[in-house]
Order: sequence, then C-alpha cells, then structure tokens
Amino acid sequence: MFEERRINIKKPAELKIMREAGRVNAGVLAKVRELLQPGATTADLNAAAEEALKSHGCVSPFKGYGHPPFPASITVSINDEMVHGIPRPTRKLKEGDIVSVDCGTILDGFVADSAFTAGVGQISDEARRLLEVAEASLYAGIKQMRKGRRAGDVSAAIQKYVESHGLHVTREYTGHGVGRDMHEGPQVPNIGVAGTGVILKPGMTIALEPMVLIGTHETRVLPDKWTVVSADGSLTAHFEHTVAVTEGEPQILTVL
Repeated sequence: MFEERRINIKKPAELKIMREAGRVNAGVLAKVRELLQPGATTADLNAAAEEALKSHGCVSPFKGYGHPPFPASITVSINDEMVHGIPRPTRKLKEGDIVSVDCGTILDGFVADSAFTAGVGQISDEARRLLEVAEASLYAGIKQMRKGRRAGDVSAAIQKYVESHGLHVTREYTGHGVGRDMHEGPQVPNIGVAGTGVILKPGMTIALEPMVLIGTHETRVLPDKWTVVSADGSLTAHFEHTVAVTEGEPQILTVL
C-alpha cells in the first residue's frame, strides 16, 4: 500500500543538528502564524517564511520538489484543502478560515519538518473541535514513539483517537522518516494495527503528521497537481512534528 524507503539511524551529533533545524523550523512557523489575519495573502505567508529561513542561512526542501516542481517554501492549505496548497498572491485569508501551514528546513544537510493548523479571527465551534482533535491525535501518536514499539502502534493510536471523536484520518497520505532526505523510512500511516510494522529504535527520526477530515476520509487532488482537498468539501486539519526515538521519552525536535 505504501512505498517503503531506507531507514537511517541518526547518530547523536546528527540528532543535535536536526534539533537545531527543528528550532529554526518552529521559529519560521511562529512568524507565519503571526500573519494569519484577514486580508493577508498566502503569498505574504510564504514571503515571511522565506525571509525567516534566509536569516538563519537555511532553505526549504519544499521549493522545487516533485513534478511539477513545487513553487514555494511552505504549503498553505485553507479550509477543505488538507495539504500541499500552493501560496498565491491572489489568495486572501478571511475571517473564520482555518489555515494549515507546513514548513521544512534544511540545516547543514539535515531536514526538519512540521506543520500546524490555526484559525483566522473567530472560527466556528465545529472548526475549533476539529483543530483540538487533530492536534491531540498527533500527541497520542508521539506517546507511542518509544524504543521497542512498532510503527503500527503509532498509527493505531492516531486513528483510534480521531475516530473515537467521530472524525476521519486520511488513508493516502502518511507520516515518514526524515533526516538527510525529506522522505526516508519508515512510512507511518495515520491508520494501522497495533503490534505490526517496523520496530522503533533509538536514532529513528519520524515526521508524524495526522491529517484529519470532518466528512469522510476521501480526498482528491486539484488540477494544479499539488493541492489535496476533502472530496466532500468539508473542513480539514493537519498537524506535524519531527520526533526522535530515544532510549527514553520521545524527543520532539521541531519546537523552540
């Protein structure tokens, strides 16, 4: 179902670089979050992110990635857009929107990757509940990222939390290993069976990213070949952290 990639175990010195990349990434997202106001364009958000990355001597792994090449340094997805929204100077934020922003940072050859969803001004109770469940599901998954547990334990925890609240997780899009490349092994879907999958080992670094939908789990891709939307037009949310498996507690790398 999912393509498996090489798993790269990180040494302590490499984890230290990834932690610094994570701090930069978190700072960039904090700058962007400050701009979530009515009238701001999604291109404004991208410009702020690029300026913040440049100030740290960093670039985003997103820009130029894929086919067709992604044209920006962050993705900005609004309301029914789940992931991979392309920033545009004509796309303005409105009161009541919920906005998902995903950013990656390359520092000294290593990648950090994280995302958040937040509201513009006052948002509906339905939207607020979606954000609360989606973010909490990320931490439910992170709690399972311990030495000796399996990738399926992480996936199952995310799925169970979301579905217990009457919402849906994507089937097609997954969490993934991250390090020298933006996409490494293991793949960590947002659905799964506890006790299955790759055994988690210290030095693994994984970007967990639950993508949660209100209506159904079904999605479609817009003609721009990037933007993924809910098939039924319902609201979506996306939260992500890069997390390291250690000898003890999971370590979230993408925080200030």
